[in-house]
Amino acid sequence: MAELLQKNDFNDEDLSFAQAPDLLGVLCSTRDVVEQGEYVWVATDRTELLAHQWLQDETGQNASTAPTWYDNYHFYDGTERTANWVLALDAMNFCFWAEKDQPRWSIDYQGERLNGYLAEAAALKRAVEEDFPLWDAAYLSTISEKDLAHIFRGEQTIPLFEERLHNLREVGAVLLQQYNGQCINAIEQAGGSAVKLALLLAKDFPSFNDVALYRSHLVRFYKRAQICVADLHGSFAGKSWGAY
Repeated sequence: MAELLQKNDFNDEDLSFAQAPDLLGVLCSTRDVVEQGEYVWVATDRTELLAHQWLQDETGQNASTAPTWYDNYHFYDGTERTANWVLALDAMNFCFWAEKDQPRWSIDYQGERLNGYLAEAAALKRAVEEDFPLWDAAYLSTISEKDLAHIFRGEQTIPLFEERLHNLREVGAVLLQQYNGQCINAIEQAGGSAVKLALLLAKDFPSFNDVALYRSHLVRFYKRAQICVADLHGSFAGKSWGAY
């Protein structure tokens, strides 16, 4: 069972970056799980091969043509509104699988049938186009079930709807309470550090603080916190509030 850390479970070392290569504490906290795993093992040789392939892609020797950011499905206006929208997006970016033998949730957007993450992103972009203020922290903090259901309308119902509603309201409330309603204030507080921003998200937004206990050992994942930082970088093309 996953157990969420509370704010007082973070100490100064979490945000001041102890001198260690694993600044997020994800790799070192998962090491014991990898080493003690009973049912799943990591194929080290295949992992190393994949790492080399990715490195070649990075250096252009085997450059991939796949886009790093899908503008067609993401809202962007170059302002602080985009940062709030991305935070809302990734607060709900989890588990798009349907129940066994059931069809997946999907939407139609600009002539395409989409499911999974791209359906979520497109639904939220569509919502902005329909004048839902998904950048407004006050609106997010009290968003109604009716509004969110309309935003995610499509074939079937998006999985874990209530959890997504909770997370979205949490984003609005925390932004209002701690960041004057703006995600950019968290970005600026991180001082240009992607690692520090991910830690801030995990510290201040409980739904981003995904950890678990394994044999009494705390394991950090911080999956969506890291994704959100990457998405902010992607949305701003590595500039402005995406520069780190």
